[in-house]
Amino acid sequence: MTTGSNGPQDETPEPGTPGGPGPFSEEEIAAVTGPGPADELDELEAASIEEDSDEAPPDLETSFEKLLSKSRKLSTDRIRTVIESVLFVAERPLSVDELYMATGIERELIAEALNQLSGIHRDGISGIVLYEVAGGWQFRTDPHSGEYVRRYLRVKPQRLTRAAVETLAIIAYRQPVTRPEIEDIRGVDCGAVIKALMDRKLVKILGKREEVGRPILYGTSREFLEFFALKDLSALPTLREFHELTQEHREIVEKEEKPAPPAAGTVEALSDPAFTKRMEKSAAASEAALEDLEEAMAAADRTHKVSSSVLDTTPPKPETGDTTGPKPE
Repeated sequence: MTTGSNGPQDETPEPGTPGGPGPFSEEEIAAVTGPGPADELDELEAASIEEDSDEAPPDLETSFEKLLSKSRKLSTDRIRTVIESVLFVAERPLSVDELYMATGIERELIAEALNQLSGIHRDGISGIVLYEVAGGWQFRTDPHSGEYVRRYLRVKPQRLTRAAVETLAIIAYRQPVTRPEIEDIRGVDCGAVIKALMDRKLVKILGKREEVGRPILYGTSREFLEFFALKDLSALPTLREFHELTQEHREIVEKEEKPAPPAAGTVEALSDPAFTKRMEKSAAASEAALEDLEEAMAAADRTHKVSSSVLDTTPPKPETGDTTGPKPE
């Protein structure tokens, strides 16, 4: 059965249009893909981008030996720039030994470079200051620029409560110390405060005491030294210094803030508003009288000088050798 000529004629779509043949023929596609079913690629494993397991790991000893030989040829200025670069990228304070393992530079030269960098990057001179903290060296922002840095980073300054400071001070000076000993000194429960200090990594567990109950021993951490910019625990002020300072302040306060007790009736008189006004008027009158007296004394002095210059009342000196006075007529 054939269709009549009155029906719509079939139109072949243009190549590349939707629903039409593609721009390449089947022969061209077969020449590129090759023979085989279309789902053959599904059975192939995906290519992995991994290091060859047969490749030997790098020889760190040989690399360090090469680094040592290269470091011996560095000038003093170049050593300083190398140490500065390593400290700049470090996330924590680095000791001299760690800098030696990273650079291969002799420890004496590293110490000399650190001394030079400390002079260049010092407080009040440079925006980046080199500090010796927690047994190592670290670059930090200038404390005077802290407000601007915090505003840019949008961070709040880290603060400790009074209870946290007291507990941390007891642990720092009495470590290793147990929780009952801390509470015995403060007189209050310190469990929550100790937990908060441990969460902030300022306090750590050192072990357990060999006694009944095996209480936990607490001590300060490396983060504690970094937080307070301390080289080590020996940088803390001694308890004797604290005691002397407190005693000195106590004497000053007792001397300045404890006046002699007032006489009877003085407090009532001072609290009277009329008495206060009379005292103010009396003080003003006294000042005016003092000014008048000073002006009168100055005028009298000027008058005396003028009179002395006009009237010369100085008696004549006797002639030489005349000891008998004037002769009578």
